[in-house]
Amino acid sequence: MQNQVLILDFGSQYTQLIARRVRELNIYSEIKPYNKIPSNLSDFSAVILSGSPSSVRSAEAPTPDLSNIKGKMPLLGVCYGAQFLAHYFGGEVAPSATREYGRAHLHSLQQNEPFLEGISDGSQVWMSHSDTIKQLPENATLLASTEDVANAAYKLDGEVTYGIQFHPEVYHTTEGTALLKNFLVNIAGLKQDWTPDAFVDTTVAELKEKIGDESVILGLSGGVDSSVAAMLLHKAIGQQLHCIFVNNGLLRKNEFSDVLEQYKGMGLNVKGVDASARFLEALKGEDDPETKRKIIGRVFIEVFDDEAHKVENATWLAQGTIYPDRIESVSASGGPSAVIKSHHNVGGLPDYMKLKVVEPLHLLFKDEVRRVGRSLEMPESILGRHPFPGPGLGIRILGDITAEKVSMLQEVDAIFINGLKDFGLYDKVWQAGAMLLPVNSVGVMGDERTYEKCVALRAVESTDGMTADWVNLPYEFLQKISNTIINKVKGVNRVVYDISSKPPATIEWE
Repeated sequence: MQNQVLILDFGSQYTQLIARRVRELNIYSEIKPYNKIPSNLSDFSAVILSGSPSSVRSAEAPTPDLSNIKGKMPLLGVCYGAQFLAHYFGGEVAPSATREYGRAHLHSLQQNEPFLEGISDGSQVWMSHSDTIKQLPENATLLASTEDVANAAYKLDGEVTYGIQFHPEVYHTTEGTALLKNFLVNIAGLKQDWTPDAFVDTTVAELKEKIGDESVILGLSGGVDSSVAAMLLHKAIGQQLHCIFVNNGLLRKNEFSDVLEQYKGMGLNVKGVDASARFLEALKGEDDPETKRKIIGRVFIEVFDDEAHKVENATWLAQGTIYPDRIESVSASGGPSAVIKSHHNVGGLPDYMKLKVVEPLHLLFKDEVRRVGRSLEMPESILGRHPFPGPGLGIRILGDITAEKVSMLQEVDAIFINGLKDFGLYDKVWQAGAMLLPVNSVGVMGDERTYEKCVALRAVESTDGMTADWVNLPYEFLQKISNTIINKVKGVNRVVYDISSKPPATIEWE
């Protein structure tokens, strides 16, 4: 694939945002660690160096080998990237004398400079650094400054190399997308042809060639990713695709039957397997969150393997893995990031399952998956569905899991989710759900004392789940939902609303 942008990651929290902003320009981009530059750069038409929590002055600073890039390809350094280019190629970087974090405004813009075409004097940008470029290299031309940052943007003469001290990828840089377009389209000459329709056509053709007349099995979850992956494969190979939808007993109320019928209505070759009793038996008495996740994952593989053996000529396993699941990110120390919990979407394939893996969505972010789904004319009820964890209600029941607890939480969850839809709030929330807490509290119903369960409602807004903030739901909505839950769900006498953000909390409670 040509016409790509290579983004080298130095551990910035904003690196994925760079990729998303580039793709919003309908240009494909890929993220690679700074120390794993592809040996063959012929597929890439431009390179962007990300920011970093590190200092270029440190002995442990990330130092990529740019000998095959700088001066040979269009290159843009962002924040740390700009400091790296200045520091190692003739300039000077020093600790900043003033705090350079937050909003700033460009001024003294270089006239008739293609990089700044359409960028207004006073344009707001976002700064986030402790070092500053004190002196530019001798062959550099200053393009813009801010009140506190003299060298906010520059270019190196005689080559297509630019550096900016601010972050064009963040929302607070108001003309950041225009700046990226100037660099990628007007200067580097990339074409804006990365569209959902083009992706569908290319992917379907590749799947046909790769799979041939062999059969593929795919585990459907009811979520966006696996559903779009299934429709892409269905468009490519039709009835050679065998979908398996497993009921692990931890789905939402009526979800197994409702979603199964919806899949069949879309023309998919799908088989529903009710293994709820098997999962609940395996989980009996277990209350450790990580162990519960592993049990659910193990039993799913066992059930899936049993069903896969019933499919003749099955040589491929399809997965709905998306790009953020696969990005090999760099931590602040240059090493692997800490694991918070087992991820429920990315797992190893057991050795005994001798299947080749095909991942039609491995290049896409979540919002791109939805756009591809719309290009395939899939139902909005699936594409607009909130993310739902693979372990389902198993990680929303704190403590051990029983059939009674599952049934109780299903009723609570149904009231909450249906209420969001009835109030027109569902599409304004990125993810919502209810948690059954291992807490009993005293209550009064009629003239009787109760000692029953407490449930927590959670609704967050986010773009990709990496960070999230709680949604300020209307008091009248929360009042009605709380009253309905307590009146209609036997065993619950208290409802609370979670107003924790991620970080420091996570979206799920386990």
